[in-house]
Formats: sequence, structure tokens, C-alpha cells
Amino acid sequence: MKAQKLTCKTGLFAAFLLVSLATAAQEQARIGELSPLDLQYMSQQRNTLNDIASDKLGRRFEGNKANDLQILQLMLDRRLVKPDQTRELQAMGVIMGDLLAADLDMHWVLYEDAHGRSRALRYKETQEYLFPITMISRRQQADNHTAVADIYQKAYDIIAPLRPGLPFH
Repeated sequence: MKAQKLTCKTGLFAAFLLVSLATAAQEQARIGELSPLDLQYMSQQRNTLNDIASDKLGRRFEGNKANDLQILQLMLDRRLVKPDQTRELQAMGVIMGDLLAADLDMHWVLYEDAHGRSRALRYKETQEYLFPITMISRRQQADNHTAVADIYQKAYDIIAPLRPGLPFH
């Protein structure tokens, strides 16, 4: 019986410690503007994907959700971007992030915490962030073939409830 109580207390302490560490890491996050180098790199990523789409599909990204998500999906389905092409997969995340930013009134920021430096989308001036750069790449590298439109929708659904409702609804 004593061993059970000790195990229970140890488990509760471990859970408390994990929550405390997660909270501390979140509190220590620094948010800033993207550097000129970040902006240049993201522009290069967009250009790389546009070159692939143009050369292999005869299409271009337009900032139109239906068009752009379809092109991203075609790139994966036709293996124009493979699971080991991390840079290109993350470029796909930039394209998807641009769509999310436009649809959800979000903006790109630099997010730095104990885990490192990331480019993220921030909803207004809240503490709500999305990390679209890795949303496609991590799934592909784990052999998870969730449709790009579903990944987009899941991210959208995280932020959409935070937005103010339209009048007369």
C-alpha cells in the first residue's frame, strides 16, 4: 500500500513538474519581428516552390486558398517533393502559412524559446501561435499522409474561435 501511495505521489509530482516546466518555457518565449534574413529566406522558399509548380505542373501559387492547397497536394501526390526534402517541405509550410495569415488576420513573427528559434504565425497581439513551417514536413517525414487541406483546416480551426463574430449572427 505504501508503495502505491509513493508511486501515486511521484506520478503527481512528475505531472506537476512537467506542467511547471511547460509554463516556464512559455513564459520565457521572446517574440520579435522577422529579420531581413528571415524575410529573404522565406521569399527564396516561395520562389523555389513556384519554380517547381511552374516547371512540373504548369501552375503558380496565387495566394488563393483553393488553388494553392491543390498545388501543394499535387506536389506531394506526384512526389515532386519527397519526405526527405526538408527544405522544400518547410517551404510548403510557408505557402500554407501565408494562406492562414491572410484568412485569419495573423502575421509572421520570430518566436524564440528554450527549444530554439522558429518563424511562427501570431494572432493579433495575443499569445496564440501557429507553426505552419513544420506542419507538412513533420507529417511527411513520419509517413503520415494527411491531406494538405485537412492540415490547413485543423490549424484554421485552432484560431478561428478566437476571432470576433460577424455582426448580425
